[in-house]
Amino acid sequence: MARPRKPLLSRERIVTTALALIDAEGLPALSTRRLAAELGVSGPSLYNHFTTKDEILDAVADTVMAKVDVSTFQAGGDWRAGLRDWARSYRAALAAHPHIVPFLAQGPGRRPAALKMADAAFGGMVEAGWPPAQATRICAMVRYFVAGSALSSFARGFVDDPGAYDPADYPHLGQAHLLPEHQRQVDEGAFEDGLRALVDGLALQHPERR
Repeated sequence: MARPRKPLLSRERIVTTALALIDAEGLPALSTRRLAAELGVSGPSLYNHFTTKDEILDAVADTVMAKVDVSTFQAGGDWRAGLRDWARSYRAALAAHPHIVPFLAQGPGRRPAALKMADAAFGGMVEAGWPPAQATRICAMVRYFVAGSALSSFARGFVDDPGAYDPADYPHLGQAHLLPEHQRQVDEGAFEDGLRALVDGLALQHPERR
């Protein structure tokens, strides 16, 4: 009887497996040796597709960035809608893969999907009348805001033990132990409030209002 063939190794399979490993165990878990073991191949086989571990990470990061929707900017929509749609889609992509966020926070590098995202957002803001220098700062601000929101949970930072919040020490935290129960409501509400404040504040600074 013929032995079953091993699945063919491909860039897509390597990236998918690497992302699953990072999602499950975090960035430190990814090594070429561990990845090869997960794929059921020898380590050198990976180098037929990627020359370094960093190249694999770049491909993984770009796969995540490719999920970010910047179509509102590309369609020439209102810059406010563009920022809101971009930020929400960006956060959703990062929140689905929080362990890769520290690597993504280093910037787009040479990753095509990340560069296309940056190009669409920056271009959309400039076309809306923002000076290039200010458009750059706005895009950076959104990236900081989104990455921080996706990387951590405010609500999960509080333990669910009422005894941890002695009113003698923390007179205003009597309900803090309930926050973890409402994590999604708190975190998503905070993101939406922050995004609204960001966009509304920028609207007051738009060159057309000066």
